[in-house]
Amino acid sequence: MVFARTAAMAFNRLIDAKIDAQNSRTEKREIPSGIISEANVLLLVILSCSFFILTTWFINKTVFLLSPIALGVVLGYSYTKRFTRFSHVFLGLGLALGPMGAYLSVTPQFDLAMFYISLCVLFWVAGFDIIYALQDYDFDRTHNLFSIPVKYGKSKALNISAVFHSICILLLIATGIKIDAGAFFYIGVCFFSWKLLHQHKLVTVNDLSKINRAFFTSNGYASIIFCLLFLMDLVFGI
Repeated sequence: MVFARTAAMAFNRLIDAKIDAQNSRTEKREIPSGIISEANVLLLVILSCSFFILTTWFINKTVFLLSPIALGVVLGYSYTKRFTRFSHVFLGLGLALGPMGAYLSVTPQFDLAMFYISLCVLFWVAGFDIIYALQDYDFDRTHNLFSIPVKYGKSKALNISAVFHSICILLLIATGIKIDAGAFFYIGVCFFSWKLLHQHKLVTVNDLSKINRAFFTSNGYASIIFCLLFLMDLVFGI
C-alpha cells in the first residue's frame, strides 16, 4: 500500500506539474515551486513501483501477477482528467484495489464480499472526489480539463456525488449480509452513513469553504471509526 500510494501520488504531481503551476490553489506544490526536481520525483516513482512489485513477490503468486495491472490503474488515473469526465471513478477504482489486494494477499481467491467492499470504496472515493473537484471548477473549464462538475455543473455534480455515496452505503450493507456481520458492523455502517451525509451538508453550491473539512476530516473520522467497529465485530461477533 505504501509503495503503490507513493508511486501514484508522486506520478500525479509529476504529470500535473505544469497544470499545478497555473492553478493558484496548487502553484506552491513542491515541483512548481522548485522545492523538488522532476528528476528526483521520477526516481521516487521508479523506486516505489519496483519495491511494490518486489513486495508482492513475497506475498503470493496471485498478487504478484496482478501487480502490474494495479500499477497501471493507479498511475493511469493521472491522465484521465485530460480526456474523460469520469476521472473521479478512475480514482475510486485505484483505491478500490486496496481492499481487493489485501483480501487476495490473505486468501488468494476471488470472493463476492471482496467485490462488494471494493465497489464500496470506488463509489465512496468517486463521490467525495467530485466534491473536491468543485474548488477547481473555474480553472478546469478555462483549461479544458474534464470533470463531472465541469460537464454537469456544480448543483448536478453534488447530486451525482450523493447518488454515489448512497450506492456506497448499499454496498456496505450487502457486504455485511454476505459475511454475516454482527451488530458492531452495522453500527459502523450507521456512523459511516452519518459522516457521508454530514459531508453533503457542509458543502453547498453557494458555500465551498468547507470542502477540505468534508474531504479530509470527515472521511478520516468515517473510515477510522468504521474500521474499529468492524474489528470489534470480528473479535466479539455480537
